[in-house]
Amino acid sequence: MGSYEAVTTEKPATAKWVVTCMVGGVIVGVSLLGAYSSHLVAFFKSRRRNKKPVRVYMDGCFDMMHYGHCNALRQARALGDQLIVGVVSDAEIIANKGPPVTPLHERLIMVNGVKWVDEVIPEAPYAITEEFMKKLFDEYKIDYIIHGDDPCVLPDGTDAYAHAKKAGRYKQIKRTEGVSSTDIVGRMLLCVRERSISDNPNHSSLQRQFSSGRSPKFEAGASAASGTRISDFLPTSRRIVQFSNGRGPGPDSRIVYIDGAFDLFHAGHVEILRLARDLGDFLLVGIHTDQTVSATRGSHRPIMNLHERSLSVLACRYVDEVIIGAPWEVSKDMITTFDISLVVHGTIAENNDFQKEQFNPYAVPINMGIFKVLESPLDITTTTIIRRILSNHEAYQKRNEKKGESEKRYYESKSHVSED
Repeated sequence: MGSYEAVTTEKPATAKWVVTCMVGGVIVGVSLLGAYSSHLVAFFKSRRRNKKPVRVYMDGCFDMMHYGHCNALRQARALGDQLIVGVVSDAEIIANKGPPVTPLHERLIMVNGVKWVDEVIPEAPYAITEEFMKKLFDEYKIDYIIHGDDPCVLPDGTDAYAHAKKAGRYKQIKRTEGVSSTDIVGRMLLCVRERSISDNPNHSSLQRQFSSGRSPKFEAGASAASGTRISDFLPTSRRIVQFSNGRGPGPDSRIVYIDGAFDLFHAGHVEILRLARDLGDFLLVGIHTDQTVSATRGSHRPIMNLHERSLSVLACRYVDEVIIGAPWEVSKDMITTFDISLVVHGTIAENNDFQKEQFNPYAVPINMGIFKVLESPLDITTTTIIRRILSNHEAYQKRNEKKGESEKRYYESKSHVSED
């Protein structure tokens, strides 16, 4: 009996000790596993943090900047983690191509305003010399130099990117179909010729041709080398998605709305969009239809069609969303639908007499107390750009004829454009 009692009193103690050891072991094991997991996460975070980002470089004149330039920068950025952009100086452009339409300070605003650009180098050389390439590699820590598949030839006939290719640090992207700065200047020069040929109101308007997506054909009466081409841009949903931010406003976001033609997207547009974005959390931009622009600005406007203008605005880092084909009048229903908190308009615009008009497009937001006029930082409009072309007509015509030859050769020898 005594022996039995001794055994029964010892078993619970032994079991308790075993259970305690097991529980303790599990706790220690879990603690060690947790510590190991935390260390592992910290290790991989550290590796990601210490991993050198791939820095890519692309240069250009970025004169008369358009959605084709923006798409090139988008493609370049996709090849690395950080995109550094060199903007060629006015002097270098004059020496290699002819007079630029937009001066350096305006071109810098445009490039800095593109959402895929991380850093800008002003007054970059037109050609990648060995000296400048070494500076890119050593000072700017550039991994690859990028350019489009269209040839860039110096006045002496040599390849502007020969040194980068020889160093094995060159990558190539596809150029964007349907547009070039030469083409846009050509459209304006063609508009001038059309006005001089006929003032007949029934005469075919270039605006309708630009918007129709016609195949590239050189106009009758213009030299084949003039570079004057009708818009060949074929909009696709994929391209719009590539340019879109892909996100909407938050539930409590202050949504600011600004509208306009945004034709020949320029530095004045970028600066007013920057100011508008600073007034809220989400900037919604309305792009007027080609028909609306023609009705308010004249039959030879817009120079760029609706989808071309929409992509240029979408590429701007200050813009969150666009309405493609926005109505002329900002209605109560529209304000409610998009939950607009503030409607703004710049002091520098093609039409600033809207408050004197019988049908003021901003009457509703004005009556609601949600309309604000912003002081435009730059005194530039689309008409300003057109006048620059017209004031130096002969120089730009000569520049276009020279550039037009290479444009023609590119289109004659072009092959299938793969997905980018």
